Amino acid sequence: MSKIPKKRKAVLDKVDLEKHYSVAEAMAVVKQVTTTKFDASVDLDIRLGVDPKQADQALRGTVVLPHGTGKTKRVIVFCTSDKEEEAKGAGADHVGLDDLVEKIQGGWLDFDVAVAMPSVMAKIGRIARVLGPRGLMPNPKTGTVTMDLAKAVNEVKGGKIAFRVDKFGIIHSPVGRASFSPEKLHENAMELINTLMKMKPSSAKGTYVKSITASSTMSPGVKIDTKSIK
Repeated sequence: MSKIPKKRKAVLDKVDLEKHYSVAEAMAVVKQVTTTKFDASVDLDIRLGVDPKQADQALRGTVVLPHGTGKTKRVIVFCTSDKEEEAKGAGADHVGLDDLVEKIQGGWLDFDVAVAMPSVMAKIGRIARVLGPRGLMPNPKTGTVTMDLAKAVNEVKGGKIAFRVDKFGIIHSPVGRASFSPEKLHENAMELINTLMKMKPSSAKGTYVKSITASSTMSPGVKIDTKSIK
């Protein structure tokens, strides 16, 4: 059996891997056990009692984290020329239509979120195979297909994130950075959890929130007591 490195052991000594913490406690512990030299992302893995194969249980949506994610997202906007100034004024990083489609067809993907006007979606369909698998395709359900481009860009820049349940019924989502205070991480985490609680499908049977684990990049997972979120 390989010996645990001293640095790793010191980290593990700070967390009880069997204990289930409250959300507030878990955020404080994650900060303590994060040892990366960079500002690591703090994430939640929430296992839900849903069947993603059922259309009404394939949860997806958005939430505006009160303190943002700690990362300024790069936003592109697909729109007609008369809406370009509106998008640029809201802080969009790149604005256009045919030129953007061409760039993406050529392999350019230097952005985090794509917003589009409903009328240009047919043109974007040409790059759906590129954007779709990467979670970058504009979608009305996440508010990224809209005529109100300024609002969409402002929300993304202000901390709006999109989430979706994977095929195992798990939501993976960032709730901040290791540099955030435990209080800010707690408030962001609760905003996400409360949003999911409101989205519980009426057809979902049994326990809805099965487990929650908090972690940062390369840190051990910290278990959260699901009773503490009620």
